[in-house]
Amino acid sequence: MPSDDSPPESPTGAPKVREPIFDAPLVVVALVAVLIALHALYSLQSEQTQDAIVGQFAFIPGRLTLALWPARLGELLSRVNLDSEALQQASLLRHFHVLQDGAKPWTLLTYAFIHGSWSHVGLNSIWIIAFGPPIARRLGPWRFLGLFAATAIAGALFHWAFAMMEFTPLIGASAADSGLMAAATRFVFEPGGPLGGAGGYSRSAPGADYDVPAPPLRQLLRERRVVIFLVIWLATNFIFGAGAQTFGVSEAPVAWLAHLGGFALGFFLFPLFDRRPARFTR
Repeated sequence: MPSDDSPPESPTGAPKVREPIFDAPLVVVALVAVLIALHALYSLQSEQTQDAIVGQFAFIPGRLTLALWPARLGELLSRVNLDSEALQQASLLRHFHVLQDGAKPWTLLTYAFIHGSWSHVGLNSIWIIAFGPPIARRLGPWRFLGLFAATAIAGALFHWAFAMMEFTPLIGASAADSGLMAAATRFVFEPGGPLGGAGGYSRSAPGADYDVPAPPLRQLLRERRVVIFLVIWLATNFIFGAGAQTFGVSEAPVAWLAHLGGFALGFFLFPLFDRRPARFTR
């Protein structure tokens, strides 16, 4: 008797390609597993311990500013009795023991591994699973992790540049997620690439090439699908980031500038991480 496991045929007689339900490189699965495991451990801690974890590993912009320019503390304290925002920031400064801790440069990266809720870590994990696989398949695991780290750091620094005396902790992998999205646009829409066909390709579809040449920016920005993707991403990031509290999307402020910083690094500096840099010119 013929086996029931034989692939079904298409109307043309060619075997149909079976799409796996879940198909992601090990490094992507491992990264998501780490994020979820860390949040599970974090959520089991007392409120006091959670505050201590945030103080040690979240990125607090004002902490870096005071480490570089201690005189800025006097400017903040001089406004405490006149400005409610200054009073709130001074309260956060004391709560997280900023003055005793120094710069804590590692927090430029470690903040990406802390999340405020299960929905927060869940949404970031979904984006990593969606956009991480093509990057991981092209770059390999170590360069993929390097890009993830670099975009997280870029997001923190860009956020800091516009909120130097902000003492609200920055947490979450959203900036790194944005960087992965941006990096993917450098090659996935190219002819023969993962999304370069009329109907798109997938990991198991014939012809899907994750090493397809990535064009220079000037050529890339003439491609309609890339431009549409960039416009939609920038618009949604601004609307649901800058206006998250206004529209009731989030109770806490969303660090949309950090997303922008991560996205910019992933988009413009992707060639530095590509293991085939010579393929960027054609």
